[in-house]
Amino acid sequence: MGVRTRIAAIAALALTGSLLVAGQADAGNHSSLKPVATGLNGPRGVSTYKNLVIYSVTDGSVYVTDGRKSVKLGTVPGTGGFPPAIDTNKWGTTYALTGAGGEPGQPPVPGSTTLYRMRYGKAPVKIADIGAYQKKDPDPYDLEQNPTDSNPFGVAALSDGTVLVSDAAGNDLLRVWPNGHIKTVAKLKPRVVKVPPGIPAEVGLPPAGTPIPAEAVATSVTVGSDGYWYVGELRGVPATPGTSQIWRIKPGSVGAVCDPAKPYKGNCQRYADGYTSIVDLAGGPRGTLAVVELDKASWFKFELSGPTHGGLFLQYPGKNHKAGYKRELVKDQLTLPGGAGFNRAGQLFVSGPVFGPGAVYRVKY
Repeated sequence: MGVRTRIAAIAALALTGSLLVAGQADAGNHSSLKPVATGLNGPRGVSTYKNLVIYSVTDGSVYVTDGRKSVKLGTVPGTGGFPPAIDTNKWGTTYALTGAGGEPGQPPVPGSTTLYRMRYGKAPVKIADIGAYQKKDPDPYDLEQNPTDSNPFGVAALSDGTVLVSDAAGNDLLRVWPNGHIKTVAKLKPRVVKVPPGIPAEVGLPPAGTPIPAEAVATSVTVGSDGYWYVGELRGVPATPGTSQIWRIKPGSVGAVCDPAKPYKGNCQRYADGYTSIVDLAGGPRGTLAVVELDKASWFKFELSGPTHGGLFLQYPGKNHKAGYKRELVKDQLTLPGGAGFNRAGQLFVSGPVFGPGAVYRVKY
């Protein structure tokens, strides 16, 4: 049950119509959602530049909005029906990252697993073929007999013009230069987790409570206000809730290893634990991170029985470079959120549902 297969299956099962809407505001909750762009088909990526919000949708199009009017920045090929990840650097250049695309087991869709540069009024420019690089950089910790598989899922633009890419099938973090050169920053090792209850026997997993190894599934990357690089995990099958970690990586690292058995050694160290099915991270002011969970019951639970509620958390820093307390925002008001981003004023934006009709919202907290 490969990661690429599972993500494609999620997309196929997500056409649940009216279920895929943001929940209503909870009068007892101290955070709320204000629409910034509405009527969107599968909004996912969110980034900002000055007072503008940039977002991506299912057909590979990327838009810029000031909250009143949206203008198309461009469209990238190869999405295969899943919106690209995006990020925008300090000069206003937006990068769009396509994932595996297409049906599992079939040849990749042209333009998939690729990083593009986007500028207003110009056609998207291909920067690097991530999938081709991963063919030469196999995952030594692969559990699925496909160590060269690639599904680029998260992107973060750095201030020096390079770009970070997290690969959800390669379970690693890459750094891409403007000329297309790529280096592997870090590789994420599997974690032993317990099979959760409630999984049907026909899935073929051991009984609930059985410890089994599960892949990291590196879905997300961001730069914190401390300059460090943060990577979030989805957690592979059996997707046990509460086992998704956030790793803190020393800037400039090459060949680091993120090891849950030795989480506080080397250039990649565990920052936070206890999350479920992370799909995006966003670095905020004063050391905070926004953490987006696709579904708080886990992506696997969603695949088996439909969506519950997505999660959006504000993670505060603690002592000794470890996470402190976390606060859930807009509790139970999101279904299948796709991405989040802060602007320079510290305002937070979130998108969703990542499948079906949705919107980009400003989160008041």
